[in-house]
Amino acid sequence: MTRTHSIRFHFSLVFLLLLLFVVVLGLFSLWDLKDYHAMTAGIRDRYLPSTQYLGDLNNFTSDFRAAEATALLSSDASEVAANQRDIQQLDRRITLAQHAYEHVSHVPAETTLYADFSAKWDTYRALADQVLALSRADRTAEARAIYMTGSRRAYDAASDALGELTENNRLAANDASKLADSSYRQARWLTTFAVLMAALIVLSGLMHVRRSILAPVLDLATRMRRLADNATNVEINGIERRDEIGEMARAVVVFRENAIDLAVSQQALAQQASMLGVKLAHEQRLTQLQRNFVSMASHEFRTPLTVIDGHAQRLINARSRLTPEDVAERAGKIRVAVMRMTNVIENLIDSCRLIDSDAELYFHPGEFDLNALLHELCHLHRELAPKAQIVEALNPRPLIVLGDQKLLFQVFNNIISNAVKYSPRGGVIKVTARMDAGQIEVMVQDQGLGIPEADRERLFERYYRGSNVSGIVGTGIGLYLVKTVIDLHGGTIAVESKEGEGSRFLIRLPSLPPTRRAPSLSDANEHTPATTDAITS
Repeated sequence: MTRTHSIRFHFSLVFLLLLLFVVVLGLFSLWDLKDYHAMTAGIRDRYLPSTQYLGDLNNFTSDFRAAEATALLSSDASEVAANQRDIQQLDRRITLAQHAYEHVSHVPAETTLYADFSAKWDTYRALADQVLALSRADRTAEARAIYMTGSRRAYDAASDALGELTENNRLAANDASKLADSSYRQARWLTTFAVLMAALIVLSGLMHVRRSILAPVLDLATRMRRLADNATNVEINGIERRDEIGEMARAVVVFRENAIDLAVSQQALAQQASMLGVKLAHEQRLTQLQRNFVSMASHEFRTPLTVIDGHAQRLINARSRLTPEDVAERAGKIRVAVMRMTNVIENLIDSCRLIDSDAELYFHPGEFDLNALLHELCHLHRELAPKAQIVEALNPRPLIVLGDQKLLFQVFNNIISNAVKYSPRGGVIKVTARMDAGQIEVMVQDQGLGIPEADRERLFERYYRGSNVSGIVGTGIGLYLVKTVIDLHGGTIAVESKEGEGSRFLIRLPSLPPTRRAPSLSDANEHTPATTDAITS
């Protein structure tokens, strides 16, 4: 690539020409502005101040003539003194205006007119002083005669001279303003022409840049995007150019060759990324399960172990003083604590099996009395939480259901356990079971924390916990397990709750036809849950 064919050389040449034109345009504008500035400076420094000072002289001289007339009409001493102060103040203002006008530069004609005014004003002032002196000496008739004759003629002469000077200043200022306007219009047209020429040069440069640089670059960018989309059969234009565009085109050719190799390895990388994503999700799930297990175990196991250890120490320390009834009572409390730990462990194991595997593999339905299962659960939770007020309102006849006794035990155990756990201030927990429209309806109602309205739609999601249960241990899988098991049995579950007033869980399960129902409660008791048998044995 030679120097004269490079884009940098072309850009430098274009911008150098543009810079040269801007410099010439700037110098011309400065020259033109110099004349315009001289004209506007004359208006600003000469005519505007002169107009102001002449206007002040006109006002002050008119006021002085009026003050002279007022002096003739003053009757008492206060009016005479006030008039004298006004005349002195006007005299000072006229003198200041004259001095200010004299300090402004003027042409000879203006100087001559001003000298004429000054002389005539001095003549008037001498006569006005004479009138004022006669008035103060109570020679009013003589003062009025001079005021109406000599003083008036002298004032009119001075006023006419001042008017001629003012008119001459106005005409000169008008001529200077017209000259400045003409110079401005000329400068504006010349500047407009120069701007149009600059715009034409810039437009020509832009068209050249667009045609010879931007269009090829955009074409290369489009072809590179097609290469990025794995279109490896793209033709590359401009490789014969001897400037930077040609260098880029040849680099794109190399990119195309590399893209072919990259496309071959992309599929393998995607497969590896997919495998890593699956492994990462599995590890995250295991970590979450481990965290939940540790959290629950640290809370649920500590209390019963403390109870067991405490009663065991008392049995050892007081073994010689204890009666058989005391030993039986403490052993019973130890067994209750063991039952609580056993219940927690079995719940955790069954929950993990259902969640991590196919739930239908662990679904083994059979006929059993749901009344007996609910009664056993209520009795169990009374022993685990003696302060809980659990009220049973079960159906008077057996409620035979075809279902997995162990899974339904987990369902109602979770719901009743939640009712106890989330009722920290006590309150009645009511467990109701009855037949309704050919289905078994079980209701568990508490007076606990309740569920916020925003959390109800996600209540049965896995690992989701309500926003108002912070500080209360839990895994977030209990109600997810409940919903899974109820769905396996073809039933439904509904929740009614109000935050701060409690919750009501309503479970409906299909019942057996009347011909297949067990005849008595004693027959149903033969099918009590395996977990319950282990606890009560």
